[in-house]
Amino acid sequence: MSWFRREVRTHIDNAMTEDSRVLADIHGRSFDRGWSAEEMRAMISAHPVVEVLALRRSDSGKATTAGFVVLRIAGGEAEILTLAVDPQYRRCGYGKLLMEEALRHAYRDRAGAVFLEVDETNRAAVPLYSALGFETVGRRARYYERQDGPAGSALVMRLRLG
Repeated sequence: MSWFRREVRTHIDNAMTEDSRVLADIHGRSFDRGWSAEEMRAMISAHPVVEVLALRRSDSGKATTAGFVVLRIAGGEAEILTLAVDPQYRRCGYGKLLMEEALRHAYRDRAGAVFLEVDETNRAAVPLYSALGFETVGRRARYYERQDGPAGSALVMRLRLG
């Protein structure tokens, strides 16, 4: 029997309002407090101040959304509002691809720095952001509400682009 590996193609493009339910589902499975489809639709509609970039993967002709990043650019700065990858596609490098694309958008739009907040206990995200050059510049105690325990603290991180 011959085994072969199917080629999986990925691309990142702007999310469309019809993506809002899928993005809300991915976000809801990624965080204690998910965003609704209406909240996602409002963010997508706020383009160009807010950019919602979706990573699509295609296997045997069927495209699925594997993750997304929400980036706000204003006043010479950018902020990553959220990054979420569908749990079944984690540890495949999609988070890094999304972040790199968001950083390209911020640079293209002449942002001097990019900020984000991340749960200090997020063992996947904190090392990713650090590897991309983000530095911790602050901490917000009890920032993230949790369903199963006390609120978690957020690290405020910054990457200088200019």
